Amino acid sequence: MLRCGRFRFDLTRPLVMGIVNATPDSFSDGGRHATAERAIEHGLRLRQEGADILDVGGESTRPGATPVGEDEELARVLPVLAGLHDCGAALSIDTMKPRVMAAALAAGADMINDVNALRAEAALAAVSGSDCGICLMHMQGTSQTMQLAPDYDDVVAEVAGFLHERMNALRQAGIAGERILIDPGFGFGKTPAHNVALFRALPHFAKLAPVLVGMSRKSLFGILTGRPVTERTIASVAAAMLAAMQGAAILRVHDVAATIDALKVLETLGHDQ
Repeated sequence: MLRCGRFRFDLTRPLVMGIVNATPDSFSDGGRHATAERAIEHGLRLRQEGADILDVGGESTRPGATPVGEDEELARVLPVLAGLHDCGAALSIDTMKPRVMAAALAAGADMINDVNALRAEAALAAVSGSDCGICLMHMQGTSQTMQLAPDYDDVVAEVAGFLHERMNALRQAGIAGERILIDPGFGFGKTPAHNVALFRALPHFAKLAPVLVGMSRKSLFGILTGRPVTERTIASVAAAMLAAMQGAAILRVHDVAATIDALKVLETLGHDQ
């Protein structure tokens, strides 16, 4: 069971989280949904395609991205949250700023998706008084530095140890385990080899907590296929299905309809699903 604001998910099947980038510098869509109106239209379309959760972000966390001020991030995401509030999907806010978290929750967000795993001062306080779902992600370094020279002695053990530590911090703050998800952070301070090792260890991570997998259109698939970001749907959906087979609870994707079609095939034809 996942407690997620207004929603309760039993996690008997993988949930699909659609990505709504209200930013001008997203790696995946080049800012096509940067205005509130376009972001809302995109979110409604993803909901119509079957998204269970919509993840709204107002600050790009791609490698080398320029940080955005709190006021600017709020101006980007609050109108989108308002426009999507009654669409029927749970609303997630992709942010690492406590003030943005608090404002988004006040505006009706159901989940906080934090690439910084609630390590910012006041982040725990921003979420502890709500019933929102919380996704804790691992990132080595910052958006500006994470891909310069990622290094680990044992990437699986170190990422799992970090996530376990952050889960304990939340529990000590009185946050129920039913509200917590974890994300190994594919592409966030990881080489292709690190990403592969983490992916193969998904069953291990799933024993710690429900796992969110966000690999959609990422550079690993560019390396594997030689295709640009706009042509990585097939590779992304294939990875999502493999993640589902290894116990992923949430699939964070750009291509909702294609992912849901593939899940239907997996459910019908797959073994022991």
